[in-house]
Amino acid sequence: MTSIRQEIEARERAHLSPYACLSAESLGRIAPFELCPIRSAFQCDRDSIVYSKAFRRLKHKTQVFLAPTGDHCRTRLTHTLEVSEIGRTIARALSLNEDLVEAIALAHDLGHTPFGHAGESVLNQLLPGGFSHYRQSLRVVDVLENNGEGLNLTFEVRDGIVKHSKGYGEVLPDNKRDLPVTAEGCVVRYADIIAYLSHDLDDAIRSLVIRKDDIPAKCQKVLGDKHHQRIVTMIEGVLSETLPRDGKLMFGIEKRTGDVMRILRKFLYDKVYSSPQVHNEFVKASKMLRELYLYLLEHRDFLEQEIGSFAESASPERRAGDFIASMTDRYAQNMYQKIFWPKALA
Repeated sequence: MTSIRQEIEARERAHLSPYACLSAESLGRIAPFELCPIRSAFQCDRDSIVYSKAFRRLKHKTQVFLAPTGDHCRTRLTHTLEVSEIGRTIARALSLNEDLVEAIALAHDLGHTPFGHAGESVLNQLLPGGFSHYRQSLRVVDVLENNGEGLNLTFEVRDGIVKHSKGYGEVLPDNKRDLPVTAEGCVVRYADIIAYLSHDLDDAIRSLVIRKDDIPAKCQKVLGDKHHQRIVTMIEGVLSETLPRDGKLMFGIEKRTGDVMRILRKFLYDKVYSSPQVHNEFVKASKMLRELYLYLLEHRDFLEQEIGSFAESASPERRAGDFIASMTDRYAQNMYQKIFWPKALA
């Protein structure tokens, strides 16, 4: 008797693009995995991610603005959900595997530190060998989650997670080693930048870091002045220039749209991420995390008590880094207060 999973796999073969990654043709997992009778391999990955503790912690991790006073600024979780939604929209238009895109998108920031990139920068300075949130995201799903057993995700999802980050570079890198092996992984890279270019702009205006009139006029003219207009324009720019070539799906973006996205990206780095309002708070957050890290190394018993038995073979520095990276903003603030603030005597 044909299972529901096999019916799903048959529909993928019949209806998805020849450039899509089929769940039945996944390159597999690190450990043996019993096939689910009702879900494809990538659906199982998505569900494992959504039910993980690391995913739930994203709701209390900063996206850009530290401890925003309003209820409507994005967190790392809402950013992740927006990346997933944009990614699925692009994937559907290109007849790619939406389940794979969704799984990569939902997991791409699981290793992000508290206090956004300020925390990432601190750990990169402190940890031997450095630190990056995309490598940490892979470490979370491979080693740290599920009581130290990891989530045992498919190769394609793991590849998309570790290759999602662009830093200050181009959306798709020239170095093929840094390029996702699936078209779906490339979709997430575009969805990530489309999401944050628009929502960080929204949050900066809402937080009074910039005014609407500060946005470069060319960006407003091409992308529109509303969130949904910007998103649709950027997605259309990707779809219009993503075409089959030499047996592959070659991603691109319409020139005018790509130009204004680069302008907007630089504007956000110069006027929002480096603004006194954001920078001054991140300096405080950096000091807090640095002192917590050094305290954990000096008090190993406390570290072992807090982090438990996960990744016991790792160095103390690595374990302290894992613990810091796993913290939510408020957990880090509460721990700092507990350790370093003076206590009133009875």
